[in-house]
Amino acid sequence: MTVKFIGYIGFNDHSEIHAGTRSRILDRDYVEAAARAQEAGGFDRVLIPFSSASPESQIVAAHVAAITTRLGFLVAHRPGFTQPTLAARQLATLDQLSGGRVAVHIITGAADEEMARDGDHSIKADRYARSDEYVGLLKQEWTAAGPFDHDGRFYHVKGAFSAIKPDNLPVFFGGASPEAIDVAGRHADVYALWGETHEQVREIVARVRASAARYNRRPGFSLSLRPVIAETEEAAWKRADEIVEQVRAARAAAGLPLTDHQPPNDGARRLLETVRTAPRNGRLWTAVAALTGAQGNSTGLVGTPEQVADALLDYYDLGIDHFLIRGFEPLADSIAYGRDLIPLVHEKVAARDAAREVALAS
Repeated sequence: MTVKFIGYIGFNDHSEIHAGTRSRILDRDYVEAAARAQEAGGFDRVLIPFSSASPESQIVAAHVAAITTRLGFLVAHRPGFTQPTLAARQLATLDQLSGGRVAVHIITGAADEEMARDGDHSIKADRYARSDEYVGLLKQEWTAAGPFDHDGRFYHVKGAFSAIKPDNLPVFFGGASPEAIDVAGRHADVYALWGETHEQVREIVARVRASAARYNRRPGFSLSLRPVIAETEEAAWKRADEIVEQVRAARAAAGLPLTDHQPPNDGARRLLETVRTAPRNGRLWTAVAALTGAQGNSTGLVGTPEQVADALLDYYDLGIDHFLIRGFEPLADSIAYGRDLIPLVHEKVAARDAAREVALAS
């Protein structure tokens, strides 16, 4: 099994340690530098995020595609704001212009107040049902040889057809609720989860695989983490402690809560349970998740590159074949990952797989 690395382009070189929350203002020089650094560092793709206040992810991906040659793009996309037939053509066009370097990450929703900023007042259960229908229509547009009709709960089209088709456009999907797992089983080429304990990862991988098996499908799995690496373990944990204090100070200055978080989604609630029961679980580091209410990708692995690589291989053994990694100093950390971590993981995975083949052959 091969392993792939996904980086991150967050629109500027800031993170939770600088302003409490991720700023969404577009810095073109940073975006270009981050894309080039992650391409040179051996990342397979970069996630381009989406929120109700962010720059538009597909436009950023199109710009980055024009200045790179190999780097792939995981374009975050939220159903419900664009008709799926139009979105299918937009994504297929981006895929063709980039030479087949696009994947889409379906983001079903966020907190109700954030969704409302774009005029969406739907409830959570309806959003997953809508995502199910939406992704089904995306895939039908991408594969249909001729016009088709669709009369569903959320979308009604007649004679739909896309003349442009993607070469290969994988669908990433996340969510820990029963509704999310059901949709992932039907549609996800890669199921995305946040960094959790081995027991939690093993459990949710099994749930998704069972859901997908009903449709004769076998998705890949992507784990999101914030590695903190240094030359020595002591230096890595010292840096991790400094990051915690920087996040604390930045959130306090911004008037953001540090405790008593009530996240709206199952994934964040799962992470907060991890914080409560296993604040430091081997290399897994959850202190930032505790401060932020498990907002987005907020757990990490701490240690030397060798130690963090070994920790990633432990997740690889659980079925993880994609790692989405990003740092708290976004550009500098991505360069360090490409130099010190990614080649080491590939080397260890190759050795692990070769040893397994020998064992099977003997």
